[in-house]
Amino acid sequence: MQNFKKERPLSSARSFVKKTLLLLSGLIMFLFIPLISRSQTQTIVNSTLKGQVIDQVTRKGIAGASVSITGTTHSVQTDKDGRFNFVTGQKLPYTLVITFIGYEKREVIARTEAIEIELKEITNQLNDVVVVAYGSQERRNVIGSVVKTSLDDVKNIPGGSFESQLQGKVAGVQITNNTGVPGETVNIRLRGANSINGNNNPLYVIDGVFISNTSLQTYDTGGKSTSPIADINPNDIASISVLKDAEATVLYGVRGANGVVIITTKRGNFNQKPKLDLNVNNGFAKAIKLWDLATGPQHAELINENYINTGGTFATRPFRPVSEGGRGLPEEQQTYDRLSQVFRTAALQNYDVSLAGGNNGTKYYISAGYNKQESILAPISFDRASFKANFDQKITNKITVGISNTLGRTHRNEGRAGDGPAGGLLQAALHTPTYLSPYNAQGVLVGRAGFDNVQLLLENYDINSTSLRYIGNLYGEAELLPGLKFRSSFGLDYTNYPESEYWNTFLISGSPNGLATSSVGQRTSLLNEQTLSYSFKVNDKHTFGILVGNTLQSDVSSTTSATGRGFANNSYKLISSAAVTTGSERWSRRNLAAFFTKLDYNFDGKYLLDFSLRADGSSAFGKDKQWGYFPGVGAAWQVKEENFLKNVDFITDLKIRTSYGITGSQNGADDFSSLGLWSGGSSYLGNPGTAPQQIANPDLGWEQTTQFNTGFDLSLFEGRLAFSFDYYRKYTSDGIISSPLAATTGFSSYTKNQIEISNRGYELGISSTNIKGKDFNWTTSFNISGNKNKIEKLSAPVKFGSRDLIWNIEGSPLYSFYLYKELYVDPQTGNVVYDDYNKDGKITAADRQVYGSVWPKFFGGMGNNFAYKGLDLGVFFSFSYGNKVYNHNRFFGEAGGARDANRIIFASNVDRWQKPGDVTNTPRPDGINNNNYKDDGSRWLEDASFLRLRSLVLGYTLPKSITERVKLDRVRLSVTANNLFLITNYTGLDPESSASSSQNAQGIDLGTPPQPRSFQFGINVSL
Repeated sequence: MQNFKKERPLSSARSFVKKTLLLLSGLIMFLFIPLISRSQTQTIVNSTLKGQVIDQVTRKGIAGASVSITGTTHSVQTDKDGRFNFVTGQKLPYTLVITFIGYEKREVIARTEAIEIELKEITNQLNDVVVVAYGSQERRNVIGSVVKTSLDDVKNIPGGSFESQLQGKVAGVQITNNTGVPGETVNIRLRGANSINGNNNPLYVIDGVFISNTSLQTYDTGGKSTSPIADINPNDIASISVLKDAEATVLYGVRGANGVVIITTKRGNFNQKPKLDLNVNNGFAKAIKLWDLATGPQHAELINENYINTGGTFATRPFRPVSEGGRGLPEEQQTYDRLSQVFRTAALQNYDVSLAGGNNGTKYYISAGYNKQESILAPISFDRASFKANFDQKITNKITVGISNTLGRTHRNEGRAGDGPAGGLLQAALHTPTYLSPYNAQGVLVGRAGFDNVQLLLENYDINSTSLRYIGNLYGEAELLPGLKFRSSFGLDYTNYPESEYWNTFLISGSPNGLATSSVGQRTSLLNEQTLSYSFKVNDKHTFGILVGNTLQSDVSSTTSATGRGFANNSYKLISSAAVTTGSERWSRRNLAAFFTKLDYNFDGKYLLDFSLRADGSSAFGKDKQWGYFPGVGAAWQVKEENFLKNVDFITDLKIRTSYGITGSQNGADDFSSLGLWSGGSSYLGNPGTAPQQIANPDLGWEQTTQFNTGFDLSLFEGRLAFSFDYYRKYTSDGIISSPLAATTGFSSYTKNQIEISNRGYELGISSTNIKGKDFNWTTSFNISGNKNKIEKLSAPVKFGSRDLIWNIEGSPLYSFYLYKELYVDPQTGNVVYDDYNKDGKITAADRQVYGSVWPKFFGGMGNNFAYKGLDLGVFFSFSYGNKVYNHNRFFGEAGGARDANRIIFASNVDRWQKPGDVTNTPRPDGINNNNYKDDGSRWLEDASFLRLRSLVLGYTLPKSITERVKLDRVRLSVTANNLFLITNYTGLDPESSASSSQNAQGIDLGTPPQPRSFQFGINVSL
């Protein structure tokens, strides 16, 4: 795509960023130098403090608790027995602050040099700190719909990316694992979808950096794409916060229109002794089941039957004695199993090592990891090497600087595991008839039925990609005055993505003389943010907070590729050896500038109120439409703090909250969608020239979504039982869509604001501590969500995908199946009877109707965790109900013998109609009556509801008496089983399967490997 000629208002963002950096550097140095000087003049008074921090109930020491002195940088971490001993530099008495995750914060006045401190465990987690937009809050003060979770109990689920491991963990977050291939894109939606052809994925923020989740893959792998999120090692993640409503996301503006997922990675602690952790997991994975195919004799019999049903005679049937000119009798045919050639027992390996610690002024976390997963579909594999280094440094009591570094190298042996005959692994193995020999009459391996030979594919597959990715963030934070903090950060997300593929002469794509392609994609995202926050109290009842900030972001992507055709022989694979070479190049850039503010107010811990406003400017829109303004407001009432509930002991907490806001989106617009573009490379009479490429739309502007949310949080019996409920309504207007144009304009389409979409739904989360004893504990978590989606305004239906199955139609949900509804198979004729929808007495295109969609009526997850002394057991289920999947494998496999040698026949087709009076759902084999095999008929649309045992983890932690002998802090052994069972009515292998990774073309299962069942054995050692 060519760059536009006219300089855009935001195209100077790069120079503006440079000037801002220089200004901020000067400001930080101006602030740092005097503060550093003052810190060096402090007088140290030597004194020693000894003590122990213990659990109030068990009286056991708490290891890793932080003990600090107010007003100083002096702090220390307790040892494995909860003891501490450090030089304080202070005269008695002074105030100690003791904190530890899972326990209430406590302040104690130290009057002697030896002290014992008791901590009370938090059972209701109301004081738990939750990461929100540009800061953190205690859970009790959160107004928006925010859920905090971790991956501790599911991080060993194979898949490559943490998204797949998050399935079923968070209410309102629908995650679909489209395939069993590790490292491929996972479909994730928060509270439905707002856009038809835009990206509906949430924003991912890792340690303050907005990261990309759009694949740079250019090669065709049957509609599949790699997941950029798989570049991140899940073991480095400390916690995940999911922001769902407008109040929580509005500060992220355009980037947060589809929700926000904030990932906080692990960091060390000040005054923490070095802690080394080693994790090793090894195991294997297998497919739970494979397709049940007709045998060679059954296939031949059905071909004969189809031949006769379409007017052929018994004497001339295809499968008759060879002496009569036939292929041999049906019972003489062999059965060739190709599925067992491509499906294998896959090896799983994972190794992680980390070191964390710190002293008075420095804390650090360093880790390295290696993960290798073979796919159950040979020869595909995924391996990731990662390195992580986080550092934080206190320069003075008032100034802290830090840096986060994430480096990953992800290599993939790829394969076409979706749609498409040429090079398609499952197409060749599944859809080649079982009676066809892989050899021709000369004994040479050959392809059949238009597909490659499976053995040749496995021996000659050569598709590889390597992702080299760096995510980094440098920040400085200074407390200018009590309560007044300034923070500046600079983030970078860089990906280098080379790909290569070679198709030799044994394969269809390489015929006749070989084909090679090489591509290098790059994406660079630069982010600079400043925030100034101020919080203060008035009369101990009124708490105010003010936040102002700005964001500057520039995203640049480029792809350079080359193709070579015609090689002397299969030993030459480099494009430079090709007889004919061609090349192409693409470059694109988008700039974003934003300013935001937030005001919050808390009265006596009872009434909470905040107001947010963000202004976003994007270079993707028309000159007068670049800026959008997006407000949000939220309120909460801590009912428990009222006098009429304070003395109700069984109610620990009750908070009612509500919010309303507007967010904007530019996801449906390309980087230069509003511009009239010309392209080069157009020749005329052998001379170079240009040609119009795109018509301008200067009125293209922001897509806007308004959202209302109301809910409550209820905690009972000191947090032993907790509920969280939300109801929301979202309405998207001025939705961006590519609209067709009349051919007389010279253009096929242009981008405009036109559609309207609504989403409304509910989310319920429940957690309980069922048993809490000295030796035995049992906790349960459960969540369920439902969303109803509807296209409110759309001028004309829009089809998605290459097949005429999924449509977007006004008045129906996004991605609805538009089909002929099959009623039954006529017992007298064996033909399919369809619903005459318009009642005109004949079946025509006017009888197609919306018949289900990809949206479930509800979905969620449930987990139970048990602990008895050193033993622990975790069981986690995920479920979905009411969505549909089009089983396109059945469409091809239940066509009787109508396709002869061109496709497979499923064993279910053996139960077809054969004579009048037969009652069956499978019609007679008949190649003339195409109605029996309508590609857009509802027979192959199936209920995709499921209940899946997602994860089962059994662990044992060795007693301290054993580990201390070998100078180890902790040793845990574990066995993890994933996908142990699946309850579903879906007749395919996996109800979550989709032939495409595109979130806008879900719900079609074709040539897709299922999620495997896996077992892993692990050991965790800490010292």
